Amino acid sequence: MRIKKDNLPTKGDLRKTLHRNLKFNATEQYKLLRTNISFTLPENIKCPIIGVTSSIRGEGKSTTAINLAYVYAESGKRVLLIDGDLRLPSVAKKMKIDGSTGLTNFLLDSNKIEIEKYRTEINEKWYVFPCGPIPPNPSELLASRKMEKLLEMLSEYFDCIIIDLPPVNIVSDAVAISKYLTGMILVVRQNYTEKEEYENCKRQLKLSNVNVLGLVMNGVNNGKSYYSNYKYKRYYKYYASQEYQQNNGDEQ
Repeated sequence: MRIKKDNLPTKGDLRKTLHRNLKFNATEQYKLLRTNISFTLPENIKCPIIGVTSSIRGEGKSTTAINLAYVYAESGKRVLLIDGDLRLPSVAKKMKIDGSTGLTNFLLDSNKIEIEKYRTEINEKWYVFPCGPIPPNPSELLASRKMEKLLEMLSEYFDCIIIDLPPVNIVSDAVAISKYLTGMILVVRQNYTEKEEYENCKRQLKLSNVNVLGLVMNGVNNGKSYYSNYKYKRYYKYYASQEYQQNNGDEQ
């Protein structure tokens, strides 16, 4: 796929599209998320492959994936953002790029990927691989040997790969690809995600032995009620999943 320059967003366009109400504190929390991930991952991993998912739709997983990829690029890392939501892709729309061809074209047609065609003008270190045409078998494609080989190949070129994935409680796609991931980040929206939905998501991830790196709390208010409701004490954006793993009998 060749992305025309006039279709690529500028840095200002991206901020208007995704960060219309983003305050300084929120910007810093994406950077904090990046830092905490680096501390969570083993040092010997050359290119971590991180999935971003949620329990249900509307929790902000795609925006989180995009912003996380962006702050990685800002730090000087060569990062690839893949839209792995092969049912309702949104990365291309949010970033205002052509998403008509992408991941599914390669998985279905064995097209050779010309990496440099996916580089954005926002940051020369940031590459975006859209979903492409919606396939009839998303879960099978994400779990396929071809997907594994693709990620192995891309890992030789990039310092980090971020994959936006469908919600766990709706389809099995995120769980299907989890065996190829270094870890998964779970996005939860304050005053939106119901406890039952979260618990069901947590149960499915545990049963599938998914390596959950942590939780991202989205749509957070800075009031005291946030801390009392969710019992997290230090940061209001990222949590290193100690409570999550203790509840599941795992250790960090």
